[in-house]
Amino acid sequence: MQTVAPVAAARPVAGGLIYTLRVLILIHGVTLLVAASMAGRALTYDSEFVLSVDQAAAEPHVMVGMVAHLVGLVQLIAAILYWRPGRGAGWPALASLGLFLLGIAQHFVLGIGLNVHVPNGVLLFGLILVLLVWSWSPRAAVRR
Repeated sequence: MQTVAPVAAARPVAGGLIYTLRVLILIHGVTLLVAASMAGRALTYDSEFVLSVDQAAAEPHVMVGMVAHLVGLVQLIAAILYWRPGRGAGWPALASLGLFLLGIAQHFVLGIGLNVHVPNGVLLFGLILVLLVWSWSPRAAVRR
C-alpha cells in the first residue's frame, strides 16, 4: 500500500515583498500617466494641421520619463526578488523586464518618430495596468 504525502497549503509570499512590489508598480503607473499627460501638452498642430512637438513643453515629459525608467529598474529588481527568493510567480519579473526595456527603447530610440513613440507609450501603459491589477489581486500574494 502506498502512502500519499499531503499537499501543503499554499503559503503567502512575504508581506514586505508583495507590498513593495505593489507600491512600485503603482508609482511606475503614476509616472507613466503623468508622462503621457505632459506629452499631450507638447503636441501641437500648425496652420496646415501638421502635428509637431513643442520642445519646451516636451522637456518635462522627458524628465518624468527618466523618473519612470528609474522606478521601472527598481520595480524589476523587486519583481526578481518576489520571484526567486520569494517563490512568487515569475511572469511579473518578465513583464517588468519588458516594461523596462520598452521604456528605455522609448527614450533613446523611439523618441524621434511620433508614429512609433505614441503606440509604444500606449503599450507601456497597457502593460503597467495588467501588472497593477494583478499585483492587488489575492493571487499575487500566493507562493508558487
